[in-house]
Order: sequence, then C-alpha cells, then structure tokens
Amino acid sequence: MREPEPVQALPDVLAEGLRVVFVGINPGLSSAAAGHSFHTPGNRFWPALHRSGFTPRRLRAEEERLLLDWGLGITSIVRRPTARAAQLSREELVAGGRDLADRVRAIRPEWLAMLGVTGYRAAFGAPRARLGPQDEPIGGARVWIVPNPSGLNAHYPPEALAAEFARLRTAAGVPDRSGLLGERA
Repeated sequence: MREPEPVQALPDVLAEGLRVVFVGINPGLSSAAAGHSFHTPGNRFWPALHRSGFTPRRLRAEEERLLLDWGLGITSIVRRPTARAAQLSREELVAGGRDLADRVRAIRPEWLAMLGVTGYRAAFGAPRARLGPQDEPIGGARVWIVPNPSGLNAHYPPEALAAEFARLRTAAGVPDRSGLLGERA
C-alpha cells in the first residue's frame, strides 16, 4: 500500500509594511490542497472581511493576493496543514508562535489579526487572552484577536463576526472599503 502524498504548506500572502495581517491557526487540508487560504466553503473569512469593510467586494479564495493592494495579508501560526487545528501539539503551536514572530519582524506589519483566541493562547502562553486588542506585541506588531471565522464557530453568527472584524478595521485606521457600513472614508 502506498503512502499518501503529503499536502504542501500553503504559501503566505505577505509583503513588507502591511497594515493588517490575518493570522490563522494553521491551514486546513482542503485549503492547502487548493493552494488558497480559507478555501473551505463553510469558512466565513471572506464574507466577514467584506461585511466589515476591509474589502470593496467579497473575494474568492483564489483572489487572495488582491489583499496586498489594500495593505492586507494572510499567514498562519503553524504552517503544517491538518484536518482540524486540534491535531496540532502544544509544542507545534509554541514553535509556530516563535516562527510567526520572526516572520513578522522581517516584514514589519502594523497589526496582526489573530483569528481565534484558542490558538493564540497556546502559541503565546497567554491563557487569559480575550477578544480585542492585546497588551503584548508580536515581532513589533500590535495584536488584535478576532473570532475564528470557521463555520464550526457557532458562537459568532455572520453579523457578529463581521462586527468584530469591523472593530479591528476601525482601530487599524483602515477605511470602509465596502460602503456597507455607511462610514465616510
């Protein structure tokens, strides 16, 4: 019996000096296989990004590189794809946190938007972390935790998820590009 082909790590969507970098826990297997972040149909990242005003329209995962034009990027704490983040060991998360800090120092974004509190707590030894701004920077970037956009996160319906993303957008000084919120740029 042949061993299955290993799934390749998902490439980052990063550049120097971005305003906000969205940081997932790790890529899902289907996203890694497709080669695009948040490719899983049930993931609510792309709708939340638009409804919160970060993008002028709802992007498809295949359009992720357009984020760079708006000063936005995507990466993850751990680069190894898994079916579920629960398959990552605590050691992998801590090592991924150190790797993320190194990557952030190299590109100097203003903000990191951590997608979910659980991965952040484990990777950065912050068991009491809550949603919103954090006191400690990572690699020189300010940190804001937003809810995990996974379809499995039933605690945040789409409207509430978009509202949390919009709080970050406002704090980061990113104009409302969607026109959905009635804000003036």
